[in-house]
Amino acid sequence: MSHHHHHHHAASNIKVVFFLNLSFTLLEIVGGIWTNSVAILSDAVHDLGDSVALGLSWYFANVSQKKRDSHFSYGYKRFSLLGALISSFILLVGSTLILFEAIPRLIHPETVHVNGMILLAILGVLVNGAAVLKLRRGETQNERVVRLHLLEDVFGWFAVLIAGIVMLFVNLPVLDPILSVGITLYILWHVFKNLRETVNVFLQAIPANMNVEQLEAMLIEKLPIQSIHDWHLWTMDGEYHVLSCHVVVADNLPSKDIIDLKTQIRELLKQYNIQHLTIEVEYENECCELVNC
Repeated sequence: MSHHHHHHHAASNIKVVFFLNLSFTLLEIVGGIWTNSVAILSDAVHDLGDSVALGLSWYFANVSQKKRDSHFSYGYKRFSLLGALISSFILLVGSTLILFEAIPRLIHPETVHVNGMILLAILGVLVNGAAVLKLRRGETQNERVVRLHLLEDVFGWFAVLIAGIVMLFVNLPVLDPILSVGITLYILWHVFKNLRETVNVFLQAIPANMNVEQLEAMLIEKLPIQSIHDWHLWTMDGEYHVLSCHVVVADNLPSKDIIDLKTQIRELLKQYNIQHLTIEVEYENECCELVNC
């Protein structure tokens, strides 16, 4: 199956899940107000952030395929990061508002509509579970990330369901704000984690799973290379990695072998998902001002 077909199928799946998630989020907001449950409102904020992320993922699944042009020499892959920033900002603002509402209720708990809370929790498990099933065969990184995120939502709704069932038999309205604070703090932890990763990509940090020294040692061991310098390794969007470097070879290495060498380097680095590679080959008697750059 072609890469284009995979991409089209991924965009289609994310589109369906987006509309499913957004519709349920609107229902959650109304239901949270109706049941007077800050736990449900907390999850509504979470799902709103998910909906924005899904919508942007769907949009950028198409935009990011645009090739380079006179405005963006690397193409449009990095646009997907904007979605991460926007959805993170929405989650930060929404979660802060929910905490301001939930914390006072820890001291002065308010009665919640338990039956409505249980009904919404069951719907939450079913809707998010259906979304997970829709993406269960997804092969793209985008689909896998979204699927894991929705799976977290399923477990969150199970927690709301359990709390609702407990409150059916025991008068413990404080369970609602406790659950709300727990869900919100969990969301914020993930938001800060994702923000840190996104900022690292924007700052062109070396991808977290990459080790330049190990890559250099591997290439020198397997290929006729004297040394490597002026390494620059970064990622466009967390998946598409870019590398440039200077490779030093023996003075007597024929030009045909240099062509073969560059092909071998590209093949070896493909397994590390380095797809855009620029290699400058230098003879060992050449003086390069970038040796210690």
